Amino acid sequence: MNKVFVDTDVILDLLAKRIPFFHFSAVLFTFAEMKKLELYTTPLILANTFYVLRKNIGNNEAKTAIRKLRILLHIVDSSENIIDKALNSDFTDFEDAIQYYTALEHGIKILLTRNIRDYKNASVIVQTPEEFLVTNKMI
Repeated sequence: MNKVFVDTDVILDLLAKRIPFFHFSAVLFTFAEMKKLELYTTPLILANTFYVLRKNIGNNEAKTAIRKLRILLHIVDSSENIIDKALNSDFTDFEDAIQYYTALEHGIKILLTRNIRDYKNASVIVQTPEEFLVTNKMI
């Protein structure tokens, strides 16, 4: 089964129903619900998701949305080692560096984001949800 790391945008696309990206995130999470994918993320990503969501739908609704989604996500931690690697990397975006090194540390070979350009030299597969679904013949 594919282990796939998802970033904030992928989760927000689903929960905020952001068009035109919502459909691809919805399909992705449906496959996770069917146990055809294992989706991974971090506490930081969920915190960022909550922060953005609560501005749009309120505190309680944001918590409820994340609580429902949480059952489909495996949460992995970022360590001191990951933070040090991120700080010493060539990434221009520190958050992206943390996500990348967290995925590597946990043996996750696929990272899904809409921010592909920040992962130019990645040693993992970096795709948008749409690219991932098409490549794997899931849509």
